[in-house]
Amino acid sequence: MNARLTPRLALLLVLPPLLWAGNAVVGRLAAGQVPPVTLNALRWLLALLILLPIGWSAVGTPRARREVLARWRPLALLGLFGIGSYNALQYLALTTSSALNVTLILSSTPVWMLLIGALVYRERPGRRAMMGAALSLAGVAVVLTRGDLSQLASVRFVPGDLLMLAGAFVWACYSWLLARPPASLAIGARPDWDWAAFLLVQVMFGAAWAAVWAGIEVAVAPAPILWSPWVLVALVYVAIGPSLIAYRCWGLGVAAVGPSVASLFGNLTPLFAAILSALLVGEMPRPFHGAAFLLIVIGILVSARPARSTSRA
Repeated sequence: MNARLTPRLALLLVLPPLLWAGNAVVGRLAAGQVPPVTLNALRWLLALLILLPIGWSAVGTPRARREVLARWRPLALLGLFGIGSYNALQYLALTTSSALNVTLILSSTPVWMLLIGALVYRERPGRRAMMGAALSLAGVAVVLTRGDLSQLASVRFVPGDLLMLAGAFVWACYSWLLARPPASLAIGARPDWDWAAFLLVQVMFGAAWAAVWAGIEVAVAPAPILWSPWVLVALVYVAIGPSLIAYRCWGLGVAAVGPSVASLFGNLTPLFAAILSALLVGEMPRPFHGAAFLLIVIGILVSARPARSTSRA
């Protein structure tokens, strides 16, 4: 049963969008300096090194390693969706699209969440959830048409738009796997991992996927890394803020309020991306961005508001 939305839970769900907005801006700034898929691999390899001593209990003994190996299939799936693929798609998208556009397109995530929930988990979405998803989807349409909805039928996607739509679907899959894990990863069936240990085993598999994709990028489209102090600072930021801190908060939030409501809070990312992009990149928001964000916020309020009781205790 999902917990009531409290100020503490709201803070847990607001912090990741802020950090992920910073990640999008950094990814935009890094375009041309670090190949996008390689950036993702470096990010998670560094995060793995930082996380290893914190979550060492997950792999520190032969028995602990056997427990991980016994669950390698679902852990590999979590790593593929949440770490190896989603972030690579985002960095790829940022080479041809702005940080604000990318984060607004991610607002289609609630639609994917509802579809996956209905088709895979047989969860019928409530009326408010459907209204919230529809409003979020309307916000995405405003972005894709640059504010001219009459052009929706003939809209032309830039590559980054399509890549980010795929990324939204992948992130929805990851969130559902967290909320409805396979039997071997359910609480009570899996080892007594704390948050750091559980994140560590995900990052281990996810970093392996990220390295594979980076190897393919090097083989298909080789490009040098233009090392500089800024690149090093950017790597440290993306390895700690949007990786370790944000994933910890997101995991707590999803477990408490459910993936559908949590994904709507994730749609606050465009607001922070707009502010950071204007300050750091010089990409000023346009009126249609404001209209799209307004639709997204209304969608959050509609979905998160509890249904009015029809009876009194």
